[in-house]
Amino acid sequence: MSAASASGSEPVAIIAGNGRLPFYVAEAARQAGTPPFIIQLRSERSHDWTDFDHMEADIGAFRPVVTALQKRGIRKVVLSGGVTTRPDLFGLRPTARVFLSLPSILKKLKSGGDDKVLRMVIDLFERHGFEIIAAQAIAGDLLATTGVLGTVAPDREAIGDIRAAAEAARTIGAMDIGQGAVSLGGRVVALEGAEGTDQMLERVRTMRESGRISRKHRGALVKLCKPQQDLRADLPSIGPETVRAASAAGLGGIAVEAGRALVLDRAETIAEADRAGLFLYGLEPDEIAAPAS
Repeated sequence: MSAASASGSEPVAIIAGNGRLPFYVAEAARQAGTPPFIIQLRSERSHDWTDFDHMEADIGAFRPVVTALQKRGIRKVVLSGGVTTRPDLFGLRPTARVFLSLPSILKKLKSGGDDKVLRMVIDLFERHGFEIIAAQAIAGDLLATTGVLGTVAPDREAIGDIRAAAEAARTIGAMDIGQGAVSLGGRVVALEGAEGTDQMLERVRTMRESGRISRKHRGALVKLCKPQQDLRADLPSIGPETVRAASAAGLGGIAVEAGRALVLDRAETIAEADRAGLFLYGLEPDEIAAPAS
């Protein structure tokens, strides 16, 4: 599904998970003349929202969130940032409108992958007349661009690793497992699961140090949207921390989809990659073909 756009004159709410992305989206909305209302997920708190109209809410506390949005006349909502926890039965506070859907909701929370859970959350908001808009509709300058982003370009071996890792990432994405994969010397050595990208890269670092994988070949990390992914939420993202983790794992670089991935702290991320001698590359959407050498 394509990303919905935002009007600069309409109020917007940001459901803030962890990480820096919610802050960037909030600043972009404020600079566009529409100070956002922030709903900080209590278990994912990672920023001080004192300067914004805000509230905290537990995961699954849907009823008070709907009430707060309706009170402020807000119809547009952005889902932004990571979520590491899921609500249990005792944490759910549904509205009357979704109460009858609880069995289905609980089943998805228990056994569904991230994509299914996000689709469920989007559906719940839409049932109440809200419109989910994409983070990139407000902060479009975060989107990765095509080609080499820094001063280091992927060489022939890296191109092979990008191809292999991209194919693996698409495969696990279609299974709603993760968005990233690492290939080294043309061999896929790590797949991203529920633990996330940084933890996957830590596994690669440990395997390299123990001799489980080659120290001769550098390898590449590729992060792609899941084939079935709703582009209004959970786009793949990288930032300075990703670059540092990739460098610590001995990788040669990172590739993401241009226009379908976010680069946070762009200047710092590129500078960090240049210092480490890593390439950053924006692949054409829906394309596994190698970039030009």
